[in-house]
Amino acid sequence: MFLLLISTLGIFALRDTGAQSVTQPDVHVTVSEGAPLELRCNYSSSGTPYLFWYMQHPNQGLQFLLKYFSGDTLVKGIKGFEAEFKNHETTFHLRKSQALGSDVAKYFCAVRDTVSGTAGGDEHKPPW
Repeated sequence: MFLLLISTLGIFALRDTGAQSVTQPDVHVTVSEGAPLELRCNYSSSGTPYLFWYMQHPNQGLQFLLKYFSGDTLVKGIKGFEAEFKNHETTFHLRKSQALGSDVAKYFCAVRDTVSGTAGGDEHKPPW
């Protein structure tokens, strides 16, 4: 058994579309391989939020994991990740039932307020 060190970015938002922000209170999360993993994300939004999770392995680009726009509050993503939208708590925590060595990466939570027009495709584009 060995420990995995997971890093998160503190604040991240898609585009500058208004008063929205996310806070990831855990800068580093250490878990044992095979143990449950949870990465916390608290958000604020002046409208209905679109929420996203990304991961980034060293020397690689961002990889899209999952998104929440509306509907079912439990979102299933790739690689066994899921997140639950809790509007009353303003949280969108990322979870995985068993952490793997390949999960060692930086993780980014992102928010975008609902605006008129479409948001299509934004989940796959880096915000900078």
